[in-house]
Amino acid sequence: MTRKLRIVHCFRSPVGGIFRHVRDLSAAQTAAGHAVGIVCDSTTGGDFEARLFAEVEKTLELGVKRTPMQRHVGIGDLLAAWRTYRIVKAMRPDILHGHGAKGGVYARLFGTMMRLSGQKPARVYSPHGGSLHYDAGTTTGRIFFALERLMDRFSDQILFVSDYERRTFEAKVGKPHSPSHLVHNGLNADEFIPVPPRTGAADFLYIGMMRDLKGPDLFIDGLALAEKSTGRRLTAVMVGDGDGLDRYTAQARELGFGERVQFLPAMPAREAFALGRIMVVPSRAEAMPYIVLEALAAGKPMIASAVGGIPEVFEESSPALTAPDASAIAAKMSLALADETAYLAAMPATAELRARFGADVMAREIEEAYLACLSS
Repeated sequence: MTRKLRIVHCFRSPVGGIFRHVRDLSAAQTAAGHAVGIVCDSTTGGDFEARLFAEVEKTLELGVKRTPMQRHVGIGDLLAAWRTYRIVKAMRPDILHGHGAKGGVYARLFGTMMRLSGQKPARVYSPHGGSLHYDAGTTTGRIFFALERLMDRFSDQILFVSDYERRTFEAKVGKPHSPSHLVHNGLNADEFIPVPPRTGAADFLYIGMMRDLKGPDLFIDGLALAEKSTGRRLTAVMVGDGDGLDRYTAQARELGFGERVQFLPAMPAREAFALGRIMVVPSRAEAMPYIVLEALAAGKPMIASAVGGIPEVFEESSPALTAPDASAIAAKMSLALADETAYLAAMPATAELRARFGADVMAREIEEAYLACLSS
């Protein structure tokens, strides 16, 4: 092992891909002998996330510290930031790694403040999409990108999870002044074991946050259009939590699906994979979503929006890729149903996925980036 590092991961919302990324990275770093801790929001997440925290906290030498963090910028940020700063400072990190927009600001701001008091943590930032989803032509977008340009000056390393994310950063914010690297998200070895659909599994499966950015409404509308075009009574399972859940439930009911679209709360992805035969990721925007990698590694045939870093997982000619549009998604649903065996055969090979998106590859490359910060 190289020197033992004190690593603190800071982010706001402990749900979805960022939380998954931090859990995997923390586990790999702990296994490598480093002291790792997590600092995040205490007001986000439900019972599922609470169980995940209970599992991960047992393994982290620096523990899990949760404190209220606002999603949007406001006057309450001042108190929240000061409270979070004191927590992070007491953990004495060598590496302060911020994830997402809020975590990225906190890590670089706190790391700079700590340097004034004698500590010298390396300030690392992973956008995970975050503020990069905003339109550069809007007032909100201009404010966020100006803040990104300012905080870039206080970064020691920026880690992008997809080439799309890197290109978007350069287009909207500018070429980073700090060193940057592309490190894809990675999966653990046991996630490359196939998960067959259970008897009576639904035709289609959605797993994700119940919010418009992830496209649940496109999934439901696409399902209705595919039902009309195929003449088959289709079924689906939608797994996830979020503010839009009641609205999507009503949408499915109004389109006549009733109980043929089943809504279930968030659960481990590999448990959910058995509930449907064909996975659909209808996102309007993404960086590099874990759910795409997880589903492919589990042997699921997939339909996925060609947004963000998703196309980097597939070949350009892959039938899996679609526009984030209900009609386009419906056409792909019909194609997949016509010959499910042939459609599955067109997905990326498992060996290729493991070589490009293994957790061991991800952890090794991120550790090399940390060490480069400390030696500069």
